[in-house]
Amino acid sequence: MPGSSLVEVAAAVLIRPDGHFLLASRPAGKPYAGYWEFPGGKIETGESPLQALSRELNEELGITIRKATPWLTRTFNYPHATVRLRFYRVTHWQGEPTPCEQQQFAWQTADNITVSPLLPANAPILRSLALPPVYAITRTVEADVETSLQTIRQTLESGIRLLQIRQKSMAPDELKHFSKAAVQLAHHYQATVLLNENLMLAQNLQADGVHLTATQLLSLDTRPDIGWCGASCHNVQELQHAEKTGVDFVTLSPVLPTLSHPGAPALGWKKFAELIQDYPLPVYALGGLTPADLETAQEQGAHGIAMMRGI
Repeated sequence: MPGSSLVEVAAAVLIRPDGHFLLASRPAGKPYAGYWEFPGGKIETGESPLQALSRELNEELGITIRKATPWLTRTFNYPHATVRLRFYRVTHWQGEPTPCEQQQFAWQTADNITVSPLLPANAPILRSLALPPVYAITRTVEADVETSLQTIRQTLESGIRLLQIRQKSMAPDELKHFSKAAVQLAHHYQATVLLNENLMLAQNLQADGVHLTATQLLSLDTRPDIGWCGASCHNVQELQHAEKTGVDFVTLSPVLPTLSHPGAPALGWKKFAELIQDYPLPVYALGGLTPADLETAQEQGAHGIAMMRGI
């Protein structure tokens, strides 16, 4: 029966500089033989997840890990067992991947998966891989609308592909006008754009999603019906509710002191890492960060960073 045994597994998302990641087919003789998955395997007694992953990648692909960062941990019930998968993003390795177990493998992108069938547990992982590493958030307008839109254009031209429209002080009509223009601008650059808090406006303007405030999040039992749904979190309770509600990703803040809330206590990187250890959803670190903090955030288990002033 499902859940009769818990199997601990370490899995690797090998990512090339061009963004492609590796999927491998399961060898004959194993459950779900022929299905495609992320390479990895069972964590043996006495091994850490990273030690197990290093061993498995050497055995399966003939490579040696040089840099790996913790990412998501998800539990999945198969007919034969319950599997807890600890995913690492592996960005540097020594050697060329070789099918040491006669398996097939293929380099893929989240928006163009060409192999099948996929192992069922990997569907949410593939969706999470579609999220860019940097999440830009607009600040309350400190200039006229046109100047603010020009700032968004510059942000998109710099390569940002995930944007949240957050304009708390705008009157409803002005917010509608501004958001409509911002959505059109983002889509011109093939970026994903979410509106803060206002689900109805996001749907009306054909935005890609909505970003829930922490208060909104705690008031909901299920995820809103929209393409992408993010949520703001600041503590364990909110993180747990985000998981229960089924949102796609969260921001966790404040990591470092911010200009907008001087004197407010910050989590710091150690507490941030503790809060998201073994968490199943992608987490963007937020608060007092700059692009230089991206590597640090990912080393602590974050999917990426979210920024307002740091853009």
